[in-house]
Amino acid sequence: MLNIKLLGIDKNGDEREYTLKDFAGQRLVLYFYPKDNTSGCTQEACDFRDNMNRLTSKAVVIGVSPDNTKRHKSFQEKQNLNFILLSDTEHKLAEAFNVWVEKSMYGRKYMGIERSTFILDEKGNIEKEWRKVKVKGHVDEVLEYLS
Repeated sequence: MLNIKLLGIDKNGDEREYTLKDFAGQRLVLYFYPKDNTSGCTQEACDFRDNMNRLTSKAVVIGVSPDNTKRHKSFQEKQNLNFILLSDTEHKLAEAFNVWVEKSMYGRKYMGIERSTFILDEKGNIEKEWRKVKVKGHVDEVLEYLS
């Protein structure tokens, strides 16, 4: 799980390759979301952005979705996001965290991301997880846990 290589957009808007090993020695807030520029995902990203000053002393925030880096860069610029977005187009990281799941909408079944957040400790171990996250108030839950 720590060696899965993904392209991402750093907080300066530059594309580069990441593995979770790159963050050894730091706590991570790793949050999985379904799709850039949708209402819930935009709200969640903006909530993390707006609380970054309260988060940076506690953990590094990384967002992960199946969108490609071009979409991530556009999303980051449009919303002025100040954290890393990883592009998990092949769902490798999502599958490693068991958040690539069968979903259903209007009776149609499909595979997609289950909105989830993980706190990883300095060694990359899962310290805390939230599954089927409801966006409203979630960042406050994360902050409360980290405090």
